[in-house]
Amino acid sequence: MRIKESETVRSFLAIEIDKELIPKISEVQDAFKQTKANVKYVKEENMHFTLKFFGDVDEDKLEEIESAINKVLKNHSSFDLTIEGCGNFPKPDIIKVIWIGIAKNDPMINLQKDLDKEFKKIGFRKEKKFISHLTIGRPRNQKDKNELKQVIKDNKDVKIGKMTVNKIHLKKSTLTPKGPIYEDIKVFEL
Repeated sequence: MRIKESETVRSFLAIEIDKELIPKISEVQDAFKQTKANVKYVKEENMHFTLKFFGDVDEDKLEEIESAINKVLKNHSSFDLTIEGCGNFPKPDIIKVIWIGIAKNDPMINLQKDLDKEFKKIGFRKEKKFISHLTIGRPRNQKDKNELKQVIKDNKDVKIGKMTVNKIHLKKSTLTPKGPIYEDIKVFEL
């Protein structure tokens, strides 16, 4: 996918979730949907782990990003992820994001750190503290947070499953009133 010179693209780098794990993730979402809380849930087709959010970038910057990714991936190979656990950001008593996490995973942490170093060289801010997570919902308010806290507690040790990461996706995000639409700009093999 190429864009016009004057156009910018809202973009990010992601690991897509294996399709066979989506039903189990949806079960966790369904537990939250049983509450009265007003939550905007992430659609199944948009579920992913973000490695880096770039924001609005132009064509030249996209080429630099692609080059940085290719450079880093020469030193990395595919790896397995165990998706498990449920929690929230930013604090236990303030719920702005409901997420599913992963078991400790050095290959993913090392990949993200190496990518972040290269992205810093081309003008992007380094991540303060990378916490790998899959966002499943964003409460619109804190009104029924005690119900949400209970569901988070009930699912804190949930086991979703294992997947192999052998690709990362540079994505375009188009914001619409019905939610974001994600498209691949480029897929990179590990």
